[in-house]
Amino acid sequence: MEGLSRYIETPPNIVIRNVNPNDLLQVMHINRLCLPENYTFSFFETLYRDAPKAFFVAECDRKIVGYVMCRVERTFSKIERLKLKKVGHIVSIAVLPNYRRMHIGTALMKCAMEALKHDYNCYEVYLEVRVSNKPAIVMYEKLGFQKVEVLAHYYMDGEDAYVMAKKL
Repeated sequence: MEGLSRYIETPPNIVIRNVNPNDLLQVMHINRLCLPENYTFSFFETLYRDAPKAFFVAECDRKIVGYVMCRVERTFSKIERLKLKKVGHIVSIAVLPNYRRMHIGTALMKCAMEALKHDYNCYEVYLEVRVSNKPAIVMYEKLGFQKVEVLAHYYMDGEDAYVMAKKL
């Protein structure tokens, strides 16, 4: 976790590190197993190329068990309406089912937020989450995120999403 390990507590036997190109197929596999929203290989590759310091994997015994990937955007703030800001967008996060409830997601999120703040100078971070995904919403709220908007029918199956944001 180059430089962040002394700041972010990780579960025992879990290593958080930046992704490398050889990890992308495993990350894609976790995405397909865990989430209904799936992306093309080129999408993962683009996020890796554009913000590699904010793309992390979690390993347990050298097996990738989770990931978080981000994008850096210049857009209107989700917190300070009508102000253009440099913001981090948590595009996707997933942890394999057998490794959930071990605080791996929290560690991945903390690493992503630190990288977005310190490596990319982002003012805030935001994400979209299904309104039915209570465990994720609770985790994000514990990390200081607030619900700032509802996106009606955001997901392909018609479910709404909360936009949640946090100042860095």
